[in-house]
Amino acid sequence: MASEGIKVISENRKAYHDYFVEEKLEAGIILTGTEIKSIRNGRVNLKDSYARIDHGEVWLYQMHISPYEAGNRFNHDPLRKRKLLLNHSEIIKLIGKIQLQGLALIPTRIYLRRGMAKIELGVGKGKKNYDKRQTIAERDAKRDMERSLRDREKG
Repeated sequence: MASEGIKVISENRKAYHDYFVEEKLEAGIILTGTEIKSIRNGRVNLKDSYARIDHGEVWLYQMHISPYEAGNRFNHDPLRKRKLLLNHSEIIKLIGKIQLQGLALIPTRIYLRRGMAKIELGVGKGKKNYDKRQTIAERDAKRDMERSLRDREKG
């Protein structure tokens, strides 16, 4: 999704460590008051956040948006649940995947597209501890291989 008009604000690297992300989709977020100003300043954390479907609506939990410094008494609650905007057909497809296949909705990144805050949701299955260790071992092997190739090119 590296096209024009997109500014990535925050990524959830822990999501790729804890889940096998099979599919990604984009959703809008309903924000209140000064939340968009905090997001534009990069004051958002997706680390422990997750999404859930309740009564046919998708909600985002535990996404921390820091209060806006120049805000007043109308500042927002940093950890409140936020409604995500998806088409009805997308929600029905997600319900099928989550309930039948036992998959989870994980926010992978938040970005601005033409000034509007969007969130990328990953649909994935949780990793076991041995899967996490295997992923770390593969990443280390790849890093060592790239390092040896780079050293060989330098001579």
